[in-house]
Amino acid sequence: MTTEHGFVILDGCEADDLSVVNSARVSFGKRKESLDDADKGLIRFLMRERHGTPFEHNVFRFHVRCPIFVAREWFRHRVGSFNEYSGRYAEIEQSAYTPKLQDWRTQTGRPGAYTFEPVSEEVAKEAESVLNKAYETAFSAYEQLLALGVAKELSRIVVPVGTYTEFYWTVNARSLMNFLSLRTHNTAQKEIRTYAAEIEEIFKSLMPVTYSAWIEADKIAP
Repeated sequence: MTTEHGFVILDGCEADDLSVVNSARVSFGKRKESLDDADKGLIRFLMRERHGTPFEHNVFRFHVRCPIFVAREWFRHRVGSFNEYSGRYAEIEQSAYTPKLQDWRTQTGRPGAYTFEPVSEEVAKEAESVLNKAYETAFSAYEQLLALGVAKELSRIVVPVGTYTEFYWTVNARSLMNFLSLRTHNTAQKEIRTYAAEIEEIFKSLMPVTYSAWIEADKIAP
């Protein structure tokens, strides 16, 4: 997936359905070289009965570029390993997220039970103008602080959370399913759902039997 400034790239992986089967069958000292119907049934059984550890013996490594506010939601899952671009050591690129006009929305309700509705085109255009002015002011302040000789680690504090960051994320299939269960759900914020949907397609293509069993289990991670 690539957007104007963001992307999700599968940087590397060692992940397939056979890894699930072999890690489960090692209990009996058995190993398979190819997947058959019995193995597919085993994967469905493991998923259905929530025997989760066999789904951990694989690895996906993603390279992600997204707004800081999306990354902060991502990191809250505390599954897998993260390494992020550092504004302490390198200057921050002045690129930031601006929602499309149709994505500006309002919220009603109480915490945990919000509903979101699109705003009028007039309001969306005004909101976009306000946001872009804020970005311009913030990045101008960042440049001024750097020009004054202020350290990058302090100059960065004026940078807004709409600014793009990037990171590497390494995760196994069990933890990935947990992430996707939550972040593809319609109650998750739209911006992170966009990234999660792309990752779901990658997961589906690499581990189709596991993916199918997960869908049958209503996307509940084992």
